[in-house]
Amino acid sequence: MPGHSRLAVRRLTLTDFRCYQSLRFECDGSPVVLVGPNGAGKTNLLEAISCLAPGRGLRRARLSDIACRRSPVVGQKVGDAESAHRWAVAAEIDGAFGPVSLGVGWAGAGEDGKEKRETRIDGQPVGYQSALSEHIGVVWLTPAQDRLFIEAPAGRRQFLDSLVFAFDPAHAGRVQAFDKGRRDRTKLLREGRADAVWLAAVERGMAERAVAIAAARLDLVARLAAEISAADGPFPKPLVEVRGLLENWLLAMPALDVEEQYRARLEADRPTDAEAGTAQGPHRSDLWAALGQDGPEAAQASTGEQKAVLIAMVLAHGRLLTRLRGAAPVMLLDEVVAHLDGTRRAALFESIRSMGAQVWLTGTEPELFAPLRDMAQMFLVKDATLTTTPIEEWPRG
Repeated sequence: MPGHSRLAVRRLTLTDFRCYQSLRFECDGSPVVLVGPNGAGKTNLLEAISCLAPGRGLRRARLSDIACRRSPVVGQKVGDAESAHRWAVAAEIDGAFGPVSLGVGWAGAGEDGKEKRETRIDGQPVGYQSALSEHIGVVWLTPAQDRLFIEAPAGRRQFLDSLVFAFDPAHAGRVQAFDKGRRDRTKLLREGRADAVWLAAVERGMAERAVAIAAARLDLVARLAAEISAADGPFPKPLVEVRGLLENWLLAMPALDVEEQYRARLEADRPTDAEAGTAQGPHRSDLWAALGQDGPEAAQASTGEQKAVLIAMVLAHGRLLTRLRGAAPVMLLDEVVAHLDGTRRAALFESIRSMGAQVWLTGTEPELFAPLRDMAQMFLVKDATLTTTPIEEWPRG
């Protein structure tokens, strides 16, 4: 990703997205603060931006569940798929290669009944979501991630991969290709009629991508750990590691040897994998963290400290990218500020200022964002409507 002064959303247009039947507003590239009561539509705006990254967005929602539902016609039940209009998100952004238009949307269901997502770059359809990550990186923290370290590993892998996507755009394509290979292999094994040469080719492709995925995660985490260790300020300095079979092998042997060893493991595991699916691989890896050399594992820390660990990681990631790539990713921080004490809140704002990142923040208490008034665009969100009322006139509470 070549150097660029800022990755930023300049214009966002929503059509039938959640509570927004139609919305278009302009941004100047600076941080954006969205303040309003719960249920006003703040998180929906962040979710829309998150859909510009590979994956299923910050809520991990089904495409049809995102759609704005209007009053059904006579004889149609509320909630029927037919009452949900196809949604779209379009954005004009300052991307890694300069200004670009990105668009995503729900295209209904295909002939196989599966939901279809459309992706466009400068108005032209593209076949892979991973193409989006070549232009913009997006990372986020939401209240749902407060329990990230004590819930299933899948959420931690998704969080880690979102950090890697911003650093290495090709990572998204490798993850998607590996998952497709894994599904294809499971289908071949369960059908019991796979040609040995065909199956071996699928497994070779899986092994090649699996090692690349694990290596990218290891590289990012090593850089992140060094950046965290060098940081000053009130946020924790967590130890972070990515743990998994391939990651452990890569720490002990060359990548080509790991690739061959994993291919051999896939071949040996065919009988058991036919029943339970692929048992080993980067889809089983995990992100581990602890609060310093002598501190507890993040999973045993308080909710507040776990949140502080995640913020420390995201800020370190932003600083790292700003230094190495010339621009931090777009950051979506949903209801983060209210959970920080004054010292950490000031440190967060100073990090935003020093990185020059476009950070989108939400909250219900406008006074918490007063220090940002000279460097951020402030929007009051109420009933799915955005206004630029001066912060002094915003309702409190």
